Amino acid sequence: MAAIGALILGAGGLGLAAVIAVQEFPRGLIALVCVAVAATAIWYGLLRRGASRVGGLVVGVVGIAAAILPLVGERLLEELVVIAALGLGCACGRAAFQIHTPLSRVPAPQRPVLFYNPKSGGGKAEQFSLAAEARARGIEPIELGPPWDLEALVRDAVAGGADGLAMAGGDGSQAVVAAIAAELSLPYACVPAGTRNHFALDLGVDRDDVVGALDAFVDGGERRVDLAEVNGRVFVNNVSLGLYADAVQREGYREAKLRTILDTVPDVLGPDAVGLDLRWTGPGGHAHRSGAAILVSNNRYRLGRAVASATRPRIDDGLLGITVAGAVTGRGRDGRRPQRPWREWTAPRFEVDADHPVPAGIDGEAVQLEPPLRFTIRAGVLRVRIAHGHPGASPSANLPEGLGQSARALARLAAGHEPPTATSHQPEPER
Repeated sequence: MAAIGALILGAGGLGLAAVIAVQEFPRGLIALVCVAVAATAIWYGLLRRGASRVGGLVVGVVGIAAAILPLVGERLLEELVVIAALGLGCACGRAAFQIHTPLSRVPAPQRPVLFYNPKSGGGKAEQFSLAAEARARGIEPIELGPPWDLEALVRDAVAGGADGLAMAGGDGSQAVVAAIAAELSLPYACVPAGTRNHFALDLGVDRDDVVGALDAFVDGGERRVDLAEVNGRVFVNNVSLGLYADAVQREGYREAKLRTILDTVPDVLGPDAVGLDLRWTGPGGHAHRSGAAILVSNNRYRLGRAVASATRPRIDDGLLGITVAGAVTGRGRDGRRPQRPWREWTAPRFEVDADHPVPAGIDGEAVQLEPPLRFTIRAGVLRVRIAHGHPGASPSANLPEGLGQSARALARLAAGHEPPTATSHQPEPER
């Protein structure tokens, strides 16, 4: 039913939009021109400071307003119907591809331990009475508080007999516990008590069910996923170099994240920016210097998509996801300079070199890394337990990549064919 709804709403919305565009020509063309001017002005403003920034942003806002005004007329109701139909169509499409992955049934640990940060996620642990809920399930809760050494606390718990490890906190803390669980081949559970809980989302843990995530140690199933590391330090999501990495290093980032990032943009991308001065080798074997940012992730992110963007379809692919954004310089053997400002590929290893310590954001935490930065993937090393009532797979696990593929898959679902099921497989070679 969801697939049928997606096809009907999508086709109806696009058809009505085409009719309006033809009948109201050239208003639609004028709106597109205004949007292009607005985007250019906003980008110009973001790359500068002071009056230039204010001027660019003002022109951008005026351009957006000028794009909207020609479309607001006698057909406003029809235009709102188009927007609603396309929005509902996307929602139905996402629902049609949602899956609940069956997980391996293995005996539950007898002495699981939950580590929780009471301040993480705005105090979710206290809000949901996480310690009491853990005790009710036979899980020993251990509260973190400064000063603490999370790694030492985890190892002490294991030495005391803990045979299952769970972490309720940010992804930086998740990485510490997950690394020890992988090292000792112990089952691990991710409790989404942080702010954004990116790792939980891609594992298939319901981020809105904090307490229910504890049931991973009661009636949960198990799957094996990958971990990644840079210079021996494990990360569960990604390592960023460049714009975001510079922002998280700055004083006041935690208190005003958006403002700090906007203040960093001119230094990294502006006309007077000097770039990152990092050296790396692309998928074709050619040496390059980076422009604005490098993102190395534990498995590939789905980027630039209208649905489920910035999620990882898989987290058991056995490959790093590598994305380089900004101007890319360097010449290949054929003497031609690559012009694409955004490139993305996967590989089991990746190395970045520099002549100085490199600021980085590892799962959102600011660090300084000594070059060379050696990234590797550790395929299938983490035994993850997930509650029976949670999906067990990323929201983008079975989403097709393109519009045509999505339409064909929706048609198959609407015709009554079985929906696809996410499955794990052995790591693929570099591609």
